[in-house]
Amino acid sequence: MDSRNWENFLLPYEQAVEELKVKFKTMRSELKKREEYAPIEFVTGRVKRISSILEKAERLDVPMDNLEEGIEDIAGIRIMCQFVEDIRRVAEYIRSRKDLTVLYEKDYITNYKESGYRSFHMIIRYPIQTALEHKVVLAEIQIRTLAMNFWATIEHSLNYKYRGGLPGDMRLRLQKSAQAASVLDSEMSSIREEILAAQKTFEDDANIVSTMLKTINRLYSYHLVAEAISYQEQFNQLFLNRDFDSMKDMLAEIKAIMAAKHVEEPEDEH
Repeated sequence: MDSRNWENFLLPYEQAVEELKVKFKTMRSELKKREEYAPIEFVTGRVKRISSILEKAERLDVPMDNLEEGIEDIAGIRIMCQFVEDIRRVAEYIRSRKDLTVLYEKDYITNYKESGYRSFHMIIRYPIQTALEHKVVLAEIQIRTLAMNFWATIEHSLNYKYRGGLPGDMRLRLQKSAQAASVLDSEMSSIREEILAAQKTFEDDANIVSTMLKTINRLYSYHLVAEAISYQEQFNQLFLNRDFDSMKDMLAEIKAIMAAKHVEEPEDEH
């Protein structure tokens, strides 16, 4: 492929990555609102570098005129989860989508690689509308935990440094660290409910603080200055003591005053 064609060749993949990132981030937000917990922690994406495409094409003996079908991960999405259990759930959500087609899956969690690599891969066909044409591209979605991603990122960097020929001692140390990451995932799964409960409590407390401050500010906006000053002083003391239960009671009291005076309430935090 002539070097002058690379920019145009990669444009559809860049568009696909950006669209998919937005869709999976939107999925995360929707699930969080519906279920108060989203199995997706965060989403990243990238288009493979030209040098990596060329190296993979050479390794797999893919002709330059067949890169679109021969290299399946030119467009790549990574979905990070907190817990191993979340990975299957996210994969099921992806299978049920109507805006993409899953071609096949590679389960490197049940059948992890000898190196210790663990992740769940899905190869998809994804349609896009460019400025000039309708096009369907291949993309790879990798779903993994934070621990899996940390290990894979380090392993990828070392493999690049040693051109895939890792020294024996380095390979053994990576295998041991992969086992440690697996143990970490197992331990986190064993206390999953406690972790989720703690995270929800933290989020609820953060939301009540934000709502309280917005509500007090609304009192100032409606010239209820004496009330606002009084409640601000009470809030300061409650926050100092981290007394969120009393803070909720005070918020209900302020809202009753606002309703009586026909003051519009600020929207609650989510």
